[in-house]
Amino acid sequence: MLANDPAKKLSFKRCISNGDLVIVYERHDNMRAVTVSENSVLQNRFGVFKHSDWIGKQFGSKVFSNKGGFVYLLAPTPELWTLVLSHRTQILYIADISFVITYLEIVPGSVVLESGTGSGSLTTSLTRAVAPTGHVYTFDFHEQRAGSAREDFEKTGLSGLVTVTVRDIQDEGFPDEFAGLADAVFLDLPQPWLAIPSAAKMLKQDGTLCSFSPCVEQVQRSCETLRTSFTDIRTFEILLRTYEVREEKVDKFQRESDGSNGSLPCKRRQCSDGSNVPISPIPSVMARPCSEAKGHTGYLTFARLKCLS
Repeated sequence: MLANDPAKKLSFKRCISNGDLVIVYERHDNMRAVTVSENSVLQNRFGVFKHSDWIGKQFGSKVFSNKGGFVYLLAPTPELWTLVLSHRTQILYIADISFVITYLEIVPGSVVLESGTGSGSLTTSLTRAVAPTGHVYTFDFHEQRAGSAREDFEKTGLSGLVTVTVRDIQDEGFPDEFAGLADAVFLDLPQPWLAIPSAAKMLKQDGTLCSFSPCVEQVQRSCETLRTSFTDIRTFEILLRTYEVREEKVDKFQRESDGSNGSLPCKRRQCSDGSNVPISPIPSVMARPCSEAKGHTGYLTFARLKCLS
């Protein structure tokens, strides 16, 4: 559980307490967020799990049901939270998030402005990146979405490091109180070019901006606007390819003779004297691309504010 004390020190508690948020892991594609309640139970295909059995255990523990089935109790890291949060809008995933944080040069102590908040996937990772002394100010025009995101940040213990505000950045721009204070600005808007002039006023000298857009036409228009106040304008598309690693049985003789790891094993082999000798397949680790791969998510356009001098 992400614990945020008055000194804004962000850390993971090692043991689970009543009221903590945990990620219940069944398999890599089946996880859920659960708030621990001493008198509650979790019921799934593996049986019934009592929450009272979880209290006092360390994160990462393997716990058993009444039927002998098991799950793992994991800490709600930003990476895992991205996989289990409610999708109120399209979200950014780990590949894009890690690239954004690196390219925006976000470090502990940074002040980051974000619009819009959406489901809060990126916001959660931004908040951990700026901890313990930085802050993320995130804006969304949709009041209900902003309220849901605020509740999520309370659950994950991040509320002291992130401020959620209802505001239409496209029409109103960022609040003047942040002028010249932001180290980085992130835009996820239908018309980001409308917010770019305001973002330029918010950034410190040499500050960085990133705009996420699903369509290349949005990128083109944003780049035209960026040229007025920004330099080092670059656009990237992050494509992730996942590999599946598993053990298969392969014929040893055939593998050694032709170097093939993908051929089907032969049942028998003929010796020089004409007799047939049975061949026993041996285990071998195989790696191949997954049949289903995530394609285009969006374009990431980065730019750096021009220095006045």
